[in-house]
Amino acid sequence: MTDAEMLAILDDLPLVAILRGLKPDEAVEVGEAIVAAGFRCLEVPLNSPEPLDSIRRLRDALDGRAVVGAGTVLTPTAVADVARAGSQIVISPNTNAEVIRAAKAAGLLSMPGFFTPSEAFVALGAGADVLKLFPAEIAGPGGLKAVRAVLPAATRVYAVGGVDPASVPTWVGAGASGFGIGSAIFKPGRSAAEPGDAAAAFVQAWKNRKG
Repeated sequence: MTDAEMLAILDDLPLVAILRGLKPDEAVEVGEAIVAAGFRCLEVPLNSPEPLDSIRRLRDALDGRAVVGAGTVLTPTAVADVARAGSQIVISPNTNAEVIRAAKAAGLLSMPGFFTPSEAFVALGAGADVLKLFPAEIAGPGGLKAVRAVLPAATRVYAVGGVDPASVPTWVGAGASGFGIGSAIFKPGRSAAEPGDAAAAFVQAWKNRKG
């Protein structure tokens, strides 16, 4: 799948399910439930149990139906590891130009975290495809709106952290292109049905984002 094809999937429904704490044996069941709810992008953070195994299982099960990414990717070495596991997106909590360039060199999408305008422009200069405002609950919609005023208009900016279905319209009004959602969808120990139901609520909130 090309970068353009993956970005088109994200643009169609720009919601990323962050599956922190996911275990390999539950990966496919949880992933299928979230995709059935309408999500097209799943992220397995590298501080989850055996994350590379979960990434590979999700990629094998969902290939062509959803984009599978790795989160909390902090080094170029980790980029190489997740690429071998089948990850299609490299997602980070921080702005590291070396990680961004390594992701692009490996043919993967890059979604680094940023909090300041300086970090945002460093990320874009290194080739980032999508910017991740993190932690969004600290910046607030007002912070996003202020950063949006200086970024190129076409920049994709996802709000990550503290977003719930009720706040989606407010964030969209401030300039959010999409969202990454973690514990509001998935927590270790939940049945597969629970993440599916939670994901469906976010899908509906996105569809209703403009009131």
